[in-house]
Amino acid sequence: MITLYDCATAPSPRRARILLAEKAVPFDTVQVDLRSGEQMGEAFRRINPQCTVPALVTEEGPVLTDNAAIAAYLEARYPEPPLLGRTPLDKAEIASWQWRVEFEGLMPIAEALRNSSPAMVDRALPGPVNYAQIPALAERGLARLRHFFAELDAHLQGRDFIAAGQFSIADITAVVALDFARVVKFKPGAELPQLLRWRAAMAARGTMG
Repeated sequence: MITLYDCATAPSPRRARILLAEKAVPFDTVQVDLRSGEQMGEAFRRINPQCTVPALVTEEGPVLTDNAAIAAYLEARYPEPPLLGRTPLDKAEIASWQWRVEFEGLMPIAEALRNSSPAMVDRALPGPVNYAQIPALAERGLARLRHFFAELDAHLQGRDFIAAGQFSIADITAVVALDFARVVKFKPGAELPQLLRWRAAMAARGTMG
């Protein structure tokens, strides 16, 4: 049985949970309390020295400690339904949009939050090393985020899914990014109608909890 080290309130492990749900893979869950700093303790460091969630203990035994590895493993181990694409071109398009959503969507949210929150002083980056906040990065993150979601709204015109005409990991990552954006007070309104339409359709899948 697969075991997922999770935190119910964090965006990164949510991506893994949705992927597992879409592939209907049974798994056990161990909650890691990020608020209390459990991820920094010696017990969790033995599981994941990077001090981050998710961490996934595979059926074969090794532990995967980031979403990229988890997605690659699950797609290879449980190929149906394919969430990284079937054909070479579909795989390429999905990979491109997955990268964009991570770099232009999730990263700006993290920049804005981690460089402005009083609770994250000296924790501007996740992981075992402390880094000081840079307030200017928070401002830049918000600007990048607004620009990205405007571009994504335009891209979704006439499309049901973000990439390759199929539900994919890019949609999963974008749902998580859009929902997590609330922590930096970003909420799409009537100015982003395609994004709102797409998000409502994603909610209807029933796996986005």
